[in-house]
Amino acid sequence: MILPIEGKGGSAGRLHVCNVTASGLTRIILGPIIEEVDRFDDLNEVLGKDGFRGLHKARSGEAHDGCAIFWKADLFTLLHEENIEFQRFGLRNNVAQFCVLKMNQALPKADASGSPSGSASRSLLVGNIHVLYNPKRGDVKVGQMRIFLEKANELSQKWGRLPVVLSGDLNSLPQSAIYQFLASCKLHIHQHDRRHVSGQIFSSAYSEFLSRDNHFIRWTDEELMLATGSKRGTLRHQLKLCSAYAGVPGSSQVRDRHGEPLATSYHRLFSGTVDYIWHTSNLVPVKVLETLPMPKLKNTGCLPSKEWGSDHLALVCELAFTEETDHDTSPSNHS
Repeated sequence: MILPIEGKGGSAGRLHVCNVTASGLTRIILGPIIEEVDRFDDLNEVLGKDGFRGLHKARSGEAHDGCAIFWKADLFTLLHEENIEFQRFGLRNNVAQFCVLKMNQALPKADASGSPSGSASRSLLVGNIHVLYNPKRGDVKVGQMRIFLEKANELSQKWGRLPVVLSGDLNSLPQSAIYQFLASCKLHIHQHDRRHVSGQIFSSAYSEFLSRDNHFIRWTDEELMLATGSKRGTLRHQLKLCSAYAGVPGSSQVRDRHGEPLATSYHRLFSGTVDYIWHTSNLVPVKVLETLPMPKLKNTGCLPSKEWGSDHLALVCELAFTEETDHDTSPSNHS
């Protein structure tokens, strides 16, 4: 999807689109999930003509851009929204947002043989985040991801163990410790230098250091508090997350060894992948939209361009509910 709306710095922001399906049924379109949005009213007007509704959360501080989530109003009803201002935790001016969305039409429910048996109400939790860019502040990046994942798990449990879709610009590469934290649920803080935890700055000397057994890197108490919320050296999250792109086989012309796109951002100072769509195990990726091959990107010179209106490429995936997603969508506690 190409949107003729400028984002910060003349770009169209970071665009992620999730389509949610049930097996054998018509595709259900959730809509764009976008970071670095500074002209939400314009975007809302354009998408509103196509039946989308959206929510915007602006960054705190002097910056005016933020995050936005849109959904098809005739297909989904917003049950709950919640935002995170990381400044309140001493973690800079970045923000994150969450929506609990319920399908307006109940979908057929299959029995053990696969035959239709009644209907099931389907809901899901959608989260969006734009993580701090600064490569040297891995303590802040980890802290933002920690709080984001904790809130996602809290809301999922509160609303009856909802399936979760998390999207965003994580400003972290697939080979980074932050990526592995998402995938493995665990991060040993003292095994990583905070300046390298996002993978944006990576040297051969540091790679050699990491290969040594029992290596230990000291973090200050302040850095540990920002990253983990305590002085402990191991961080865990409760969500069992999978990358949507890594879950769908792709060509080596557009994918790396992790299964992620070779590049979601391409400009004069950087080329690589920092944008992702993650989901819990009660959703299954059916297909994804491949990003541009590197030769095509190189031919553009750099992004944004006249043809491509953002310095980031859109990520699009189609997800299907699994049978284990039957749940009660009433919150356990409205407070």
